[in-house]
Amino acid sequence: MSKFDAIRPFYETEVNDAIQEVVHHPMMKALMNFTFPETQDEVWKEQLLRTHSTRDFQCNFIYKSLQKVLEKTSDGLTTSGFEKLEKNTSYLFISNHRDILLDTSLLNACLFEHKLVMTASAIGDNLVQKSFLRKLARLNRNFLVQRGLSPREMLQSSKLLSEYISKLLQHENRSVWIAQREGRTKDGNDATNPGVLKMLAMAADEAELMDYFKKIKIVPVSISYEYDPTDALKMPQLMAEAKQEIYVKEKNEDFVNLMSGVMGQKRRIHLHVGAVLSTELDEIKGQHENSNKQIQALAQLIDDSILSHYKLWPTNYIAYDLLHKTTQYSHFYSENEKSLFERRLEMRIDHSNPLALQSFLAMYANPVVNKMKYENAI
Repeated sequence: MSKFDAIRPFYETEVNDAIQEVVHHPMMKALMNFTFPETQDEVWKEQLLRTHSTRDFQCNFIYKSLQKVLEKTSDGLTTSGFEKLEKNTSYLFISNHRDILLDTSLLNACLFEHKLVMTASAIGDNLVQKSFLRKLARLNRNFLVQRGLSPREMLQSSKLLSEYISKLLQHENRSVWIAQREGRTKDGNDATNPGVLKMLAMAADEAELMDYFKKIKIVPVSISYEYDPTDALKMPQLMAEAKQEIYVKEKNEDFVNLMSGVMGQKRRIHLHVGAVLSTELDEIKGQHENSNKQIQALAQLIDDSILSHYKLWPTNYIAYDLLHKTTQYSHFYSENEKSLFERRLEMRIDHSNPLALQSFLAMYANPVVNKMKYENAI
């Protein structure tokens, strides 16, 4: 047994066996009927059963499913930055995180279209408790991040994860996607958790930490949705945090969020990949001898890239103006766009609850505040 068996995706030799186990599952039928509405079940089943590689599964099925999701639930995806990446090269994509499945799926679709190396992607094991979802995740080249561990187990798990990510990047020429912090950003404040970078650093094989980060080619990724399909679903947790209460998830909450994120209305989406962090890491090494300070500086560097390339939508400016009772950004949106946003607010939030209203608006407004702070405009 490999030491990575508990967290790794399927090997190519295991792909067809896994497909045979899930091909008749009702959730697979639902996914395929959504993706290929004109196709008889026997036809897609036969095609699936002839699939023997992760790449074929991703390109012939998951990519097509994603195109259908974009067609039905968005006004399109725009991208920037991909022309700076090199073919046949692995990168560590560190991304702000809005949606459980879509963030990484959209990045992979763009990498596929630009003929670049697709990623193995981190996913919390709490999101794939159901056997079907776990198999689907492993077929889609997801590796598991173990959650809910004791401090001692967490240390062992982090070491294993770090080693696995290093192996993918350095020995298998496989790109990796990881979020800048555990869990999705729920309040619109995107910030890199230094703990994620410390975990990655556990596998460092260089005397100088920044030399290791340079070697694994970090690319910051900014993703922004005009409408967050799970905005209202994030409210209970934000409200509990605002009242300094401990938030306990409902039994199927992760699964509901997962499905709502995929099938909810998003309008426009923009995905930007930044430049590979390189000379900046030499500067960090020159400025700080202390490894903790170096990690903090690297986290700030990633934040700077993500925030500076984050695309603000009319919804962000509308929320800012509504929250602050101003018209400061009214030149960025039309009256019609404002009415649509206010209608969404009415339908999703109880207006008799000022805290809920404020949390909802802040979720959309905070990216404006952060970007303006970054550009020294506030």
